[in-house]
Amino acid sequence: MREHDFENSFDRPSRRKTKRPRFDDEPAPNRGGRMTEAERGRLAQLREDAYVQDVPGGADRWSTWGDAEHGPSPRPGWVLTALAAVDTELGVLKTGKEADVHLIRRGLPDGSNETLLAAKRYRSDEHRMFHRDAGYLEGRRMRRSREMRAIETRTSFGRNLIAEQWAVAEFAALSRLWSMGAPVPYPVQRHGTELLLEFIGDDDGTAAPRLAQVRADDDALKELWYQTVAALELLASQGLAHGDLSAYNLLVHKGRVMIIDLPQVVDLVANPRGLEFLERDIRNITSWFTARGLPESETDPMALVTDLREVAGLP
Repeated sequence: MREHDFENSFDRPSRRKTKRPRFDDEPAPNRGGRMTEAERGRLAQLREDAYVQDVPGGADRWSTWGDAEHGPSPRPGWVLTALAAVDTELGVLKTGKEADVHLIRRGLPDGSNETLLAAKRYRSDEHRMFHRDAGYLEGRRMRRSREMRAIETRTSFGRNLIAEQWAVAEFAALSRLWSMGAPVPYPVQRHGTELLLEFIGDDDGTAAPRLAQVRADDDALKELWYQTVAALELLASQGLAHGDLSAYNLLVHKGRVMIIDLPQVVDLVANPRGLEFLERDIRNITSWFTARGLPESETDPMALVTDLREVAGLP
């Protein structure tokens, strides 16, 4: 997994006075005769515009595959790895508090090979604070104290670091869960704070509905319940819980339940609040199925918690 190198790269061979390196979240010093920040920004935009103009077929960018962290093997055959591929933005699938999900088409410029992907882009300094990020970051330390200080004080630089940590966490969780056969989208790649994921939906770009949007008859509702329980049992067998489960982060595609939104997957043993998160997940999902008409005898939340604790090997 490719991550930031937090080793101190400043070489100090002697004790002579050296210039203090500027932190990334500090404003650039204003020195006479140097290029201004406004001019730097203008030149950067000119370079970016020239780069975009070179992208063929009206696409928005070249494929970022060559610079990204890749998903687990065996890689599905539909994943397009050609560096000559281009990405075209097709619209927004979902907006959220911490990330937005876009639909993109990655394909060769001549149209001979194309695939749809969901691009999940975590926000950085645009949001106030990530949902429960304090609990997630507890115990994590950067090798440089300035990174931890930036995170703790929520500077712009610190929020960028938090955003990337969430992206890294979700990509790792999806890779692990997909590899063990869980019903999750295949994680194609991570590039900074952007995840490219398997698009769950139809070939025309219509996204699969969330469970909360599904209207099912009794038999179909029962089948969706059994699939949900089976997915939770699979996670529990690995000592995991979703951590933020609801009918809004389960998709239903062609009758199959798929789990999404997984940056906060909880280790039931290592996390001191693991069982608390598990019980909340179960309360949320069982109450939804019960409200839709599934008998309470089948959706007893405490019975399901007991079963999942047993599967996880917990007392």
